[in-house]
Amino acid sequence: MGDPGREEYKIQSFDAETQQLLKTALKDPGAVDLEKVANVIVDHSLQDCVFSKEAGRMCYAIIQAESKQAGQSVFRRGLLNRLQQEYQAREQLRARSLQGWVCYVTFICNVFDYLRVNNMPMMALVNPVYDCLFRLAHPDSLSKEEEVDCLVLQLHRVGEQLEKMNRQRMDELFVLIRDGFLLPSGLSSLAQLLLLEIIEFRAAGWKTTPAAHKYYYSELSD
Repeated sequence: MGDPGREEYKIQSFDAETQQLLKTALKDPGAVDLEKVANVIVDHSLQDCVFSKEAGRMCYAIIQAESKQAGQSVFRRGLLNRLQQEYQAREQLRARSLQGWVCYVTFICNVFDYLRVNNMPMMALVNPVYDCLFRLAHPDSLSKEEEVDCLVLQLHRVGEQLEKMNRQRMDELFVLIRDGFLLPSGLSSLAQLLLLEIIEFRAAGWKTTPAAHKYYYSELSD
């Protein structure tokens, strides 16, 4: 978890006015429109894949600050509403912008990784996150290295947590992944390598064995 007092939230890519809005939200959330802040963070996450990998920590910090200051959850509600809107329109987003789609999946997985209720992941996000990962495991997505890379990265990040929340869906997801690996029509050699690596990673209890690390990372660096 991030320390809410830290300001290493990669906000340098925003304009000066938006940077000030976000800094205020982190320090004095009651002084700003938190629904606007939620929209700003989601909008930027859909455009900036680097930011989307870190934005969950900022969201967590704002939620903590708001709860401590006012005992409210305006920001969290706005964030979840916006994630739901984008989730419902995910096919249109993917058709419009593959990068935007990959950024969205990265962001929702990052939010799932950070946000907690009673020290547990948010149940409201479990099925949407699973649905996004299932979409990445469809054959047409497995033919695109950007989507395979996103699928594997997110499973490395949240796969173990997701499996604890719903083991059956994780089993079903890995059936799709194995089928995709075994029927490699249109799969690049890199995509096959990434899929095999994540299959072995889960089989080893969501850990990378020294031998697997040596094999896969020497292959990826070649």
